[in-house]
Amino acid sequence: MKGFIQTIKNIWSIKELREKLMVTFFFLIIYRFGSYIPLPGIDVNEVTRLLAAQSEDQRGLLGLLNSFTGGSFNRASILALGIMPYISASIVVQLMGLAVPYLQKLQKDGDSGRKKITQITRWLTIAICLVQAPAYLTLLQTQLLPYSGGFQSAYLIDPGTFWFIFPSTIILVTGTIFTMWMGEKITDRGIGNGISILIMVGILADLPRALINAFELDTTGGIMFLLEIIGLLVVILLCVLLVQAVRKVPVQYVRRAQAGSSSYIRSMTDSVRSYIPLKVNAAGVMPIIFAQAIMFLPATLVGMVSDGDSPMMMFLAKVSDPFSWQHSVIFAILIIVFTFFYTAITIPVNQMADDLKRNGGIIPGIKPGKDTADYLDDILSKITFPGSIFLVLIAVLPAVVHLFGVDQSLAMFYGGTSLLIMVAVILDTVQQINTYLLNHHYDGLMSTGRTKNVA
Repeated sequence: MKGFIQTIKNIWSIKELREKLMVTFFFLIIYRFGSYIPLPGIDVNEVTRLLAAQSEDQRGLLGLLNSFTGGSFNRASILALGIMPYISASIVVQLMGLAVPYLQKLQKDGDSGRKKITQITRWLTIAICLVQAPAYLTLLQTQLLPYSGGFQSAYLIDPGTFWFIFPSTIILVTGTIFTMWMGEKITDRGIGNGISILIMVGILADLPRALINAFELDTTGGIMFLLEIIGLLVVILLCVLLVQAVRKVPVQYVRRAQAGSSSYIRSMTDSVRSYIPLKVNAAGVMPIIFAQAIMFLPATLVGMVSDGDSPMMMFLAKVSDPFSWQHSVIFAILIIVFTFFYTAITIPVNQMADDLKRNGGIIPGIKPGKDTADYLDDILSKITFPGSIFLVLIAVLPAVVHLFGVDQSLAMFYGGTSLLIMVAVILDTVQQINTYLLNHHYDGLMSTGRTKNVA
């Protein structure tokens, strides 16, 4: 405990780091405050009362989106769309960069190209919001807070009128733009990746409520709750291992230097050893996100078709339930497929082989050029498969633990997109804080916290 307090003092003693942390906390407070501001025409007190009396059973797309927005989605907040339209736009631009020559050129133009790509992503975010905002308002009055289903008291005006839809659409779009701006400001002036931190904070906002629900539902005197917490810590540890695991490919760089005098010039050749770190989970959380997007389609079809008693609709209903075995099997297959697909398009082994050859680097025992590219591709294929299996286990774990009696709200933290995002963001943020501490001659955040002697 003493070491932890000393580490906090070390962090606070670094002016630049202190200012960055204060900026980050300031924007996070604004983000959380904005998640409780309702759209015009919504009675926030009635919404809170009705949601408290409503079942906590949230599944599929609605539960995931509500988790990412920290509850804003269900509360009809001005930040109900959150940062997800920006994430969608970023994914679209990233995938288009594989086929559109203009975007490929921008990716190679350095800082100026990145700025243009960022601007394109922003405009695409606005376009996506203009589609999603009216769709959200329709969903709000039909499913989340159905106007004809006992939630009339939550509306101050008729939600089907122009005077509710038009201003609410403008406000939802503006809310997403404001959230996007806050994320970029955290990245520029705060600590960590702002967009990722906003998503993580939205996810963590539901953790206290989930823990309280699990504790209240425990009928074993706290024993079951304690086992659930221990299990959650073990899963977090496994996620850390998955995110950090790398396969180091040894590389030798030939360095040539010249030393001489007026009478001769002597050439010396030296060898510098290094390695290429190939991540076991190079695709990160993207395979789960892509697979989840596909799994949303059955739920959408079930909601659009009135005949819910047909065998096909009953099967789709089971597939759309994230706690069913049908959903888990199809979800697992999609994750494995998307893991190989996304790894193949994001790890350019041919370019890596060309860069090695150009910089005088060789893999011992492997010829430069095509042989090196084939060797790297072979290693990547071998480590991607176990990585994808591990990713599947993390993704379907919430459904598994729910079958053993873990409350649904807490089960969602046992894996899937939410847990991987939290682990990756926290590790990245801790690494950045460690960098500041080490640069100022302090021990890292995970060390004892004692200062080192400064020369």
